[in-house]
Amino acid sequence: MELLSEEKIEQELEKLSKWKRIDEKWIRRRYKFDNYLLGVEFVSKVAAYAEGKQHHPNIAIDYKVVTLKISSWEMQGITDLDIEMAHYFDELYEQSDK
Repeated sequence: MELLSEEKIEQELEKLSKWKRIDEKWIRRRYKFDNYLLGVEFVSKVAAYAEGKQHHPNIAIDYKVVTLKISSWEMQGITDLDIEMAHYFDELYEQSDK
């Protein structure tokens, strides 16, 4: 796991246009669903992937909106693994029923 430079984070966030930088150590995205259960199903897939990576995002379910926040605690910031996971979560969302 490699801590990313500010320049690299900005480059990656341009590719992840719906992800936003929160403070200096987090990236966040909100995913919208047609109903609560579709969001819960998405969270289940996110959790399974995160468990396999042993790298867990903060997850909030607010009725039809799921919010993911990612950071690397050990590295005290945003790493290549955080970016990889953000891309994967976006792919999961695109493949899911919304």
